[in-house]
Amino acid sequence: MTSARANRSRSKQPIEDYLLSEEQLEEMYYRMLLSRRLNERMIAMNRQGRAAFVIAGAGQEAAQVGAAMALQPGVDYLAPYYRDLGMNLVFGMNAREAMLNVLGKIDDPNGGGRQMPSHWGNRERHIVSQSSVVATQFLHAAGIALGAKLRQDPVVVMATCGEGSTSRGDFHEALNFATIHRLPVIFFIENNGYAISERTDKEMATAGVAQRARGYGLRGIVVDGMDGIAVYQAVRPAVDQARRGGGPFLIEARCYRLWPHSSDDDDTRYRPRKELEEWAAKDPIKLFRERVERDGIFPREDLDAIEARVDEEVREAAAWAQQQPDPKPEDALGFVYKEG
Repeated sequence: MTSARANRSRSKQPIEDYLLSEEQLEEMYYRMLLSRRLNERMIAMNRQGRAAFVIAGAGQEAAQVGAAMALQPGVDYLAPYYRDLGMNLVFGMNAREAMLNVLGKIDDPNGGGRQMPSHWGNRERHIVSQSSVVATQFLHAAGIALGAKLRQDPVVVMATCGEGSTSRGDFHEALNFATIHRLPVIFFIENNGYAISERTDKEMATAGVAQRARGYGLRGIVVDGMDGIAVYQAVRPAVDQARRGGGPFLIEARCYRLWPHSSDDDDTRYRPRKELEEWAAKDPIKLFRERVERDGIFPREDLDAIEARVDEEVREAAAWAQQQPDPKPEDALGFVYKEG
């Protein structure tokens, strides 16, 4: 970094009105930006014919990183959904591993080239392997939380999904079970306004997901998912309460998907351009940078240096991952039948 401030260590003392330290705020910006730049490079590789499929979280980075930073990586468990690259980065995934995943390489730690891209999972990092059937991770999260409670293990489980997945029965069963047994689960919903091509008002009769919490005797709140700081401030008390035996919590982060549903989707067929332009002006990474600059937390040159670091990290990871070995045809036969 170029400034004198950039060369010193960041303070670990929480800043008033932020409840986050300089060190944490730098990590938040770095993780959000890394998630966005990785997704941008993945889309470019898809267009080049190098990556078969990309499903990105552009616009949802603040919700993901802010929520995951309220947990304790290595202690707590994460049951993510396919857009949650930002959460995985907080829990220890690096740029190289993200590129191995999108390219389906044999050394991808999420699935060894056997899973679709963005089907996360890592036992060592307590990231629960994901199914292609949405909302099943909520049942897994409730089961892990029940086991932790029976062992008196003070861990918290966070299960995430988009608001479209909350129409599935798995979601409702998990909420009901977790509330009855007062399990340490945070149900974190990233409401980005669309279940693929269907708007939220076609998905549910309520104004949002958080209102559904009352039907189960569950506490539920809504937070601005475009503000990573606000997300952290909302999620952290819920995590602390769950860890102390206070039971589950439902948090709805209102955000927006800035890109199409996936690399195979044409969102011009269902999403007004004016709406997209209005939300693009609220880009969470742009708003975060403007706030910490305006409040004098970081000078511009420090943030520029973080961007340069991220850009180089992504370039290096993409070039490296393309040189790594693909799975062999016979690898498809592994983990199907009992071996040996």
